[in-house]
Amino acid sequence: MPPTITEHEFKAHCRTTPQDDDKDEADLHLYRITRYSDGTVKLRNSNIELMDQDILYHLALGSESHDLQEMFGDVKFVCMGGTPKRMENFAHFIMDEIGYKLPAGTQLQDISAYSYRYSMYKVGPVLSVSHGMGTPSVSILMHEMIKLMYHAKCIDPIFIRIGTCGGIGVEGGTVIITEDALDGQLRNSHEFTILGETIHRPAKLDKKLARELKSLASADDPYDTIIGKTLCTNDFYEGQGRLDGAFCEFTETDKMNYLEKLRDNGVVNIEMESTIFAALTHHAGIKAAVVCVALLNRLNGDQVNAPKEVMHEWQQRPQILVSRYIRKVLAQHGQLKSLFGHQGSIKSPRRFKLVQQESQAHD
Repeated sequence: MPPTITEHEFKAHCRTTPQDDDKDEADLHLYRITRYSDGTVKLRNSNIELMDQDILYHLALGSESHDLQEMFGDVKFVCMGGTPKRMENFAHFIMDEIGYKLPAGTQLQDISAYSYRYSMYKVGPVLSVSHGMGTPSVSILMHEMIKLMYHAKCIDPIFIRIGTCGGIGVEGGTVIITEDALDGQLRNSHEFTILGETIHRPAKLDKKLARELKSLASADDPYDTIIGKTLCTNDFYEGQGRLDGAFCEFTETDKMNYLEKLRDNGVVNIEMESTIFAALTHHAGIKAAVVCVALLNRLNGDQVNAPKEVMHEWQQRPQILVSRYIRKVLAQHGQLKSLFGHQGSIKSPRRFKLVQQESQAHD
């Protein structure tokens, strides 16, 4: 087995500061058990190494049927969101943002199309993946994405969930970066039942990453970007205190008292994926963040009724912030310039446009 990373290597990797020494020891221990010495992902499951093939069933991939290292070995960012269409749109968006060029005559392909469950698009070092709705769907995907990082020998990947949520005391269109993910009982953990036993795993996100994302919000943005606590529920209706579900056995006063209690505890939004996402990335030693946009202020109502074009613009806001971060990291490593410098087969944009116009004239 490859040697584990040294403390010196770890601190150089994290660029830690002296006041973080206590935190460093815990992080160092986690890093030792979730990474090989070269930074590639190590699984906390020795059974996988003994298997002839590991089939990533819900992604339509396999460790022996596909050359996963060749396909995904350069992945640095795994961006996830609820719907296939949203993540397809993000793949096209990030392709433009980082200047990635597809080979001539090709187009983006859904790598997991034959799974009929999740969608996955690869844009250079970025994977754009749909995770469905709710913790069970996210849990399935997370297990297989973490295993994919292992088989592909990805070095220190970063996972970011891009989503929508209901705000508490914040207006629709506000971008919210999760500081702590809380369950329905306001615990900063996710509850699992394994072999009949109930266990809790810390739902920890990388706070340094959250602060870095927040720093990329622009003063020119026509909306607020904030950091706060996120409540994760197992239900969209009763679990979030909505009055408009098929069942409701509480009053509007009960609901408002509950939402005010959440706000008093620093909760600024509600969604249904953050605790499982945070718990599994933390358990895998993967740096992770959650960036959502509020579709409404729950203190003012329960139903999302913003116009379609407004909703579309709002949902682009987390993508814009995440793209700024990806561009920044690639630029720091000298990779963004090389991506932008690759112009494909187009020598002269002006002449290319003239050729397009000439061709269209003869349709």
